[in-house]
Amino acid sequence: MTRGIRQFIRQPVLGACAVAALLLGAAPAQAGPTIAFGKEGSLTFVYSLQAWGQARDFTSSTDAGKSTDFFLRRNRFTAFGQFNDLVGYYANIDAPADSKGGRDEKSIFWRDAYITIDHSDALRLIVGRFKNAFSRENLEACFDPLTMDRAEVVSYTPWGGSRDTGVALWGNLADGHVNYKLMVSDGREGDAVVRDRQRVTARAHVSLLDPETDYGYRGTYLGTKHVLTIGAAVDYQPKVAYGDYIGKTDPKDYKAWTVDAFYEQPTAAGTFTIAAAVMKYDTGKVALGLSPDGTVPAQADLKAHYIKAGYLLPHKIGPGRLQLFGRFERSTYSQPRGYRDQKWAGIGAHYLISGQNLKLSLEFASVKFDVQNPYDPSQRDYKQATAGLQFIF
Repeated sequence: MTRGIRQFIRQPVLGACAVAALLLGAAPAQAGPTIAFGKEGSLTFVYSLQAWGQARDFTSSTDAGKSTDFFLRRNRFTAFGQFNDLVGYYANIDAPADSKGGRDEKSIFWRDAYITIDHSDALRLIVGRFKNAFSRENLEACFDPLTMDRAEVVSYTPWGGSRDTGVALWGNLADGHVNYKLMVSDGREGDAVVRDRQRVTARAHVSLLDPETDYGYRGTYLGTKHVLTIGAAVDYQPKVAYGDYIGKTDPKDYKAWTVDAFYEQPTAAGTFTIAAAVMKYDTGKVALGLSPDGTVPAQADLKAHYIKAGYLLPHKIGPGRLQLFGRFERSTYSQPRGYRDQKWAGIGAHYLISGQNLKLSLEFASVKFDVQNPYDPSQRDYKQATAGLQFIF
């Protein structure tokens, strides 16, 4: 957490709930302009942008030609604050991947919109649309990653992607060293669902060194904290799909689990970071059923793990600091022919001109598939290079 945000959240007008609201929604490392209303009310505005240029060995799932693409990975306007000392709010609008693949002028939509109620540090409530509580990497702030970005697939649950709509009870125990989350949300909905039942997600972590006390996490604290956190989560929703979609038989339950660890060690020689996770999503191998539901995403049955590491140099190089990083992930899908099974490896660097508020990033990645898909260029071995600019105000 930067000094600017620490000063911001100490203001009595915000109260403890503002801290949760700010960090829950993957808010930027420093708050923007703030307007105070009375003794307890406040409203803060933040603009956040990630502009990327990416070169790949393919163009799309139907075009094997090499491509170079400039697009807005994330483009967000955020408003958050306090109604009073107990109740807070957070909302942001987004137009992600605008101009990617020639799709310009993407529609703006509400990425997050929720209310927070802070009874105490041990008992907090969130109501609305917000990040689901399953994987650590999904809960890591989008604008505070260790690598270029989180995983393209494995950190996202099949239903709802990174967010879901519902209610979460969460809090901190043992002086912040134990954190728990219990979320009930929509999960998968629609006519293809066997029965419309709620999705239930439970997560807990133990911080053995400096505590991580927010609903979300950061991919790196840039040497401001000494952290060793071990976490685990489960995710469940019954009767989400049919194995025989045409015959409307063979109902499938969805269940998932994950275990993760995060370690960051600041030293005089620089800051060292390493994180790893393993996860399994299980929907009864629904894609291998008699007549599968084509709307069920591929990651509904997926085994995966990743490891990522970073090194932040101790001193500035010119006006900024250099952080090196690397990532490896392995994913195995229960899909016919095994076309999606892959290994993903990448290395890169961030040049932090003003912390996460202004930085340049560069990453080189190699993706290798167990089986080359003769019909889909995106499921054959390829390499990609990505350059990015991040700006937050």
